[in-house]
Amino acid sequence: MKALSMKHLRYFEALSQHGHFGRAAEVCAISQPALSIQMKELEDILGAPLIERGARQISLTPLGVAFALRVRAILQGVDELGDLVRASFGPLAGRLRLGVIPTVAPYLLPRIMQDLTLRFPDLDLRPREAITQRLVEDLTEGRLDAAVVALPVSEAGLTEYPLFDEEFILVRPKKDADKPVPNPETLREMRLLLLEEGHCFRDQAISFCKLGSALPRDLMEGSSLTTLVQMVGAGIGVTLIPQMAVGIETRSAEVSVARLPAPRPSRSIGLVWRRTNPLASQLQQMAEVIRLSARSGG
Repeated sequence: MKALSMKHLRYFEALSQHGHFGRAAEVCAISQPALSIQMKELEDILGAPLIERGARQISLTPLGVAFALRVRAILQGVDELGDLVRASFGPLAGRLRLGVIPTVAPYLLPRIMQDLTLRFPDLDLRPREAITQRLVEDLTEGRLDAAVVALPVSEAGLTEYPLFDEEFILVRPKKDADKPVPNPETLREMRLLLLEEGHCFRDQAISFCKLGSALPRDLMEGSSLTTLVQMVGAGIGVTLIPQMAVGIETRSAEVSVARLPAPRPSRSIGLVWRRTNPLASQLQQMAEVIRLSARSGG
């Protein structure tokens, strides 16, 4: 009888995360039949079923759910042992999994990767773009090492390191360029285009416009800032975008931009990581590189 191995645990963690043999096998870089064999072997070792196999996806048994929580904690602890060793060697090196929210990634991530590679030539940066809630979950469960998000995230187990603040910019049709810039009360009466639910930038825009839970019936949503700006260019409404996105998003759209009246809406962008991460001092150094990257592109 084979003994329980780290390979079993990592494969099971991937399967419990993705809920599908095909996707989990792809993440683990093995074939689907090989993953199935490994999971059957794990169940044989334990003497109990962990997985309910359906036609299209899997679900975990009650034991599997409890087992997954322990496995996640074990793997996180093992990864942090590796980080502890890496921290003893000084500068950042090796694999580092960095999450970035979608309203930052297209505009800042290319510069971040370039500057971090120059500063830490032995660093293997693995970026992942996702909304804040997913990034925080992946951080707390050990699937990410750090993430660039809008602050605060207010998670007790995470360290927040502010990087920079930036304003929200009003985008409206080109024909409206000479009209007075609307205040929040006026914006509430206009057709406002917002990102779909789940994006923190949407919540910040709603807060600025003081819409509360009573959103306008003609409110329109988009999946990306690019979609919103192109809709504005088509004369469908107006939107707000972060300042870092203005240059890229408005160059191919028939729109005008304007700074809003004071007090101007803004957001704080920061780097967050687990408080238990042994690489904390190196992550602070990385944060300073990201801060300079943002400043150089401003």
